[in-house]
Amino acid sequence: MPATTADVRSHHRAHTRPRSERRRPEESVLYRVVQAHWPEFQERAEEAGGLPQFVKKEVDDYLTCGILEHGFLRLACLACGHERLVGFSCKRRGFCPSCLGRRMTDTAVHLAENVFPSQMVRQWVCSLPWKLRSLLGYDKALCAQVLRAFTEEVRRSLRHRAKKMLGLVSRAEAHTGGISFIQRFDSALRLNVHFHSLFLDGVFVRAEDGDLEFHELPEPSPEQVADVAARTSKRVIRLLEKAGKTLDSESFDDAPDDFSERQPALAFVYAAAAQGVDLSGDRAGQPSLRLIQKDDIKKAEPHAVVGGINIHAGVAFDARDKPRMERMCRYLARPPIAQDRLSLRGDGAVQYTMKKTWRDGTHAIVLQPLDLIARICAMIPPPRFNMIRFHGVLAPNAKLRPEVVPQKEARKLAEESAAELAQADQVDLFDRVPPKPKRHPWAWLIKRVFLVDVTECPDCGRKMKWMEACTEKRDIHRVLAAHGLTPRAPPPGAMAPLGQLRFTF
Repeated sequence: MPATTADVRSHHRAHTRPRSERRRPEESVLYRVVQAHWPEFQERAEEAGGLPQFVKKEVDDYLTCGILEHGFLRLACLACGHERLVGFSCKRRGFCPSCLGRRMTDTAVHLAENVFPSQMVRQWVCSLPWKLRSLLGYDKALCAQVLRAFTEEVRRSLRHRAKKMLGLVSRAEAHTGGISFIQRFDSALRLNVHFHSLFLDGVFVRAEDGDLEFHELPEPSPEQVADVAARTSKRVIRLLEKAGKTLDSESFDDAPDDFSERQPALAFVYAAAAQGVDLSGDRAGQPSLRLIQKDDIKKAEPHAVVGGINIHAGVAFDARDKPRMERMCRYLARPPIAQDRLSLRGDGAVQYTMKKTWRDGTHAIVLQPLDLIARICAMIPPPRFNMIRFHGVLAPNAKLRPEVVPQKEARKLAEESAAELAQADQVDLFDRVPPKPKRHPWAWLIKRVFLVDVTECPDCGRKMKWMEACTEKRDIHRVLAAHGLTPRAPPPGAMAPLGQLRFTF
């Protein structure tokens, strides 16, 4: 019987549909390094007082993320019988590239579609002195206070400029809004606590008819940026004086306060990671080895620095450009480590290539495995500390937020769509209340990041059904055996022997 056109099209779709490969984190350089040297690192840390529980749990959970031997979901297509195993994710927020990649996508899509209004947005970046980075690494209360000082000065500058330009009676008539991302790392994997804030490049003012109107402001002048830096520096100094802290000492192993007594191992790791100092190997106590290309040396760009507070405000874009808005949010919420830039050297060291060359030509750093783990421990944020903060009219509980964010329009469209659907089905509208907008499900995020829908059959394209969640060893071994999979072999012995590494606190 000759094939029909529909059969040919179905066959073509089945054979052109991208085949998904199971994620194998155990084959990545990052996983192999952490798995091989994490026990040794913990032993050394225990000799110096031990690591806090939240750091241990973060690393331990990462070692189980995506590994089928620790549990998975079994999905099956009831039409063609194809099965797929999807490993459980750790869903941690410290350094796991996979989980943070999906979290990054969720955050970016949510902010671009449901939070930022269609107005101009400017990025404000605040970098801090080296000594302060180590302090803010563990003192979450002080970190929140420094961030508040910076963002309040940015908002003050916006309102002050709006008052002059619009002839307002008071700065209180101008309403600002923004979102801040707290980053704990830099391109050299050092502990570098700094802030990226996306502020609406203008203010909202209540018009005579009662509506909020947005007034865009011109680009801030170098003097205005310097004023924000100067006022932020003064407030930070007062905060440190009030907390009894000082930035006078430049020695990375200088104990800043009682934190070094409570968590000596983590305090030393934080201080060394902030200074970019190695803890093991022949370069113990010295800055990490940097690979420099003289041809890539770049000229310095202008910026405002006052008292060690470095402020940039040179990037602005229109939030109506949703793809660019989403890319910016993805960049600010990105994972600290890019696995494709991490590689093993012949001597067992780890090389991390930077995306952009530094002004002095540095394009990569070389770390011993234990030093990489130390940097990873410094990246893990303290528990119960939000890494994304909302300000002004974009804050969740702000009174003016419903009049600003685009979620109101999305809600209206959802209600209209539900009404049309109810009318088409001849169902009473009061029996079909449209649901409130929700965040995207985990499978949707996987598809957004990895371009693979784990719930779609790669053979026939139909939705796959969740057959069982395997969490017990008996069930795990049974399903793995049915799929021809065996427990993992020991990691490849490409690492340097642990006895060759010197690691002292």
